[in-house]
Amino acid sequence: MKHLAIFEKSLAEAIFLGSKKIDGRFSKIKVLPFGRISKGDVVWIKISGGKILGYFKVLGSISFDHPSSKEIEFIKSYYGSDLALSDSFWRKREVVNFATLIFIDSVGKFLVPPKFVKKDLRPWVVLD
Repeated sequence: MKHLAIFEKSLAEAIFLGSKKIDGRFSKIKVLPFGRISKGDVVWIKISGGKILGYFKVLGSISFDHPSSKEIEFIKSYYGSDLALSDSFWRKREVVNFATLIFIDSVGKFLVPPKFVKKDLRPWVVLD
């Protein structure tokens, strides 16, 4: 399955540099990619307000439905360095109802970016 994910420029750069090895999606409502991403899927990397720059293959994923504060602390302490998220990010998401950790593998950049018209605010789109 293919996905389109929106990233802040700094996080996309961290993926391409290899310092961000896990993408974490945290929300209060059940939104994509929760329950819809699997090993072997391909995720296109799009900069917010910009172009699709590249892609990564999904090594695996873990989803949490209404994680407890202990589970969030575990995610932060065990996976925190590979998530490469700021302290302010964690402060804003002390209470979440859904979390998906996506383990990144086989990162690449597009020489010619694929065209995809997206004019809404969704941070994640399943393409097929």
